[in-house]
Amino acid sequence: MAVLTISRKLGSDGDMIARQVAQQLGYDFVDKELIGAVLDEYGLVEFDREYDHLPTFWEKFDTQREERRELLADMLHRVIRAVAQRGNVVILGRSGYVALAGLADVLHVRIQAPEGFRVGNTAVQNNISLEEAAAIVQQGDKVRSTFVKTFYGVDWEATNAFDLAINRAKIAPALAINWLVEAVRALEKREADEQPTTASIKVDANLADAILEEL
Repeated sequence: MAVLTISRKLGSDGDMIARQVAQQLGYDFVDKELIGAVLDEYGLVEFDREYDHLPTFWEKFDTQREERRELLADMLHRVIRAVAQRGNVVILGRSGYVALAGLADVLHVRIQAPEGFRVGNTAVQNNISLEEAAAIVQQGDKVRSTFVKTFYGVDWEATNAFDLAINRAKIAPALAINWLVEAVRALEKREADEQPTTASIKVDANLADAILEEL
């Protein structure tokens, strides 16, 4: 068993690549929809809004709101780890590479590309102007960076947390998919070493049942 986390920059085709890799591996595919559905069951229905929201100056001083955001981040962390404990899963986004750092049977991948490529890609895929696409890409980058920095103290631009970074501007999707499938298959065959694996993750039974229901 193995786990693949894929972090991607908006406009890099990371979503499509992640889905195709999961399909070829025969793995479960977990993204924001599934994670959001699990969080909804725990009454955390506002997670997507909070994740995609940049706090204003005054909101940063709202103690109750900050405590709620910390609760959301903690539950997200628990959900991702519970999903990974099952094995044979591709986890797209939601800071999976942070929640599962240091586990020997998890491969962390970043799909990225220069901003100009991502803007052009976004414009074509959504049939919008380059100016509109640039605004979307820049806002997406800012939201992701702020969330990861605020709750995990991690620089979203740093690549040292990843086992592999793929530049979509130079690597075609088909090649990227092949690379990732081969890399995960190789990881499955590795003998266990002294590092902890996802099998060591302790999962609440109710949370495990909620995840199974959504898969």
